[in-house]
Amino acid sequence: MKNMTLKEIAVACGGIYYGDEDCYYKEVSSVTIDSRKIEKDCLFVAIRGARVDGHMFIPQSIRDGALCALSEKRIEGASYPYIMVNSCVQALKDIAEHYRRSLHVKVVGISGSVGKTSTKEMIASVLGQKFKVLKTEGNFNNEIGLPLTVFKIREDHEVAVLEMGISDFGEMERLAKIARPDICVITNIGCAHLEQLKSREGILKAKTEMFLYMNPNGSIVLNGDDDMLSTVTPANRIDPIFFGLNPGCRYYAENIENLGLKGTTALFCTPDSEFTAHISIPGSHMVYNALAAIAVGRVLGMDDAGIKKGIEALVPLAGRSNLIETGHLTIIDDCYNANPASMKASLDVLSKADGRTVAILGDMFELGPKECEMHNEIGQYAAKAGIHMLVCIGDLAREIARGAASLETGMEIYHYDTKAEFLNSVDSVINENDTILIKASHGMEFPELVEALKTR
Repeated sequence: MKNMTLKEIAVACGGIYYGDEDCYYKEVSSVTIDSRKIEKDCLFVAIRGARVDGHMFIPQSIRDGALCALSEKRIEGASYPYIMVNSCVQALKDIAEHYRRSLHVKVVGISGSVGKTSTKEMIASVLGQKFKVLKTEGNFNNEIGLPLTVFKIREDHEVAVLEMGISDFGEMERLAKIARPDICVITNIGCAHLEQLKSREGILKAKTEMFLYMNPNGSIVLNGDDDMLSTVTPANRIDPIFFGLNPGCRYYAENIENLGLKGTTALFCTPDSEFTAHISIPGSHMVYNALAAIAVGRVLGMDDAGIKKGIEALVPLAGRSNLIETGHLTIIDDCYNANPASMKASLDVLSKADGRTVAILGDMFELGPKECEMHNEIGQYAAKAGIHMLVCIGDLAREIARGAASLETGMEIYHYDTKAEFLNSVDSVINENDTILIKASHGMEFPELVEALKTR
C-alpha cells in the first residue's frame, strides 16, 4: 500500500512504534482486524469486541505473516514490531483518513434512510462500464467498516463507491472526514434510527453532515421527490443535482412500466437526451436508484450507452430483492434489513406477483417510541395491498398482525414468537407455487428462513 510505511502509520495515528528500525520504513500490504484473514506483511489492528479482544490474537497474527500490530497496551518482550495507541478504533479511522488523502481516486459517498445498498450497487454497475471501481462490500459502511473498505483501494482504482450508514448525530461527519467524497448521494429521508435521531428533521441534519468534508468542487446528488431533500441548500454553496419522477428534476423518468417480478422498464431523461432501459430487479423504487446512477455517471463524463449498459447489467445481492426460484416456490429474499419505507416497497413488489402471495415479516428495530404504531401500519398496508397471507414473527411483529386483522379483509394471518415455531408448522402454512416475501431487520436473522424454504 503506497504511503503506508510503519513510520507514516505511527505518525498518522499518534502511536508509539516499538521494533527494529529496518521495519520502520517498510510498507504494509493491507490492513485487517480479523486474525483469520492475515496476509503477508499486513497490519493487524487489535479491536476489543463485545465478546473477543483482538489483543489475544496479536502473536498468532505475526506468526501468520503480519508485519506489525496495533495495540492499546505495551507488549513486554515482544520480538516483533507493534505500534501502541490509546484506541485501536480511533487509530483505524486516523490511518484510513491518512491513506485516503494519499489516493488520486474519485469517491462517491452514498447515504439515505432506504436504498443505500441497492443504489450503491446500481452506481457501481454503471460506473464499472468505464472505470476500475471499488465498492463497499456487505455491511462495511460504519466507523469500522468504512476504514476497512478505504484500505482496499489501490492505485489502479479510478472510483470508489462507498456506502455510509449511521444511527446517531456526529457519525456521518466522522465518516465523511475519512471518505472525503467527491460526489455525495442521498437517496431519501425516511423513518429509520429514530431512537437516536428522533425525527425526519434529525435524520436530514445527520445525513447532510456528509457535505462537511466533501470536495469543495464536488457534486451533490439528491432525490428531488423527497419533500425534505428537495429543500436542501448546502452551506458549502454547491447547487444540488436533483433526480426523481418530477420533470422539474434534472434527471427524471417517464413511461414507467412495472413488469412485476421481471423488473421495470422506463424512459430516462437527461438535460440533453433520453433513453429506455430495463431494470431486472423488481420494484418501481429501483427507478430512483437508476436515476441516481445516471446523474453520477454524467458527472463523471459517461455517455448514455455506457450508463444504459450498466443499468441493465445489474444483478441482485442475497437479501436485497433477490428473486429465488426453487421449482416449488418463488422467494423474494429481501431480509437483509427493514424499516417502514422499505417494508412498503417490498410489499408493493410482492403484490404484483401472480398466484398466491405470502409475506413473512419480522420485527423492525430502532424505530423509537412509535415502533408499535409503525408496525401496525405495515400490517394495514399489507392488507390493503391485497397480499393473500401474512406470517408475522417476533414480539414487535405481533403489531403487524394486529394491524392487518383490524381491516377484516379476509387475509390469512399468523403470528409466531420465534422462527423455530414457524418452521415447525411451515408445511401447514406454505403451499406449492406460493410467491413469498421474507423481510425483517438484520438482527432477526431471517436468512435462516430463506435457506429453510429453499430446500423445502
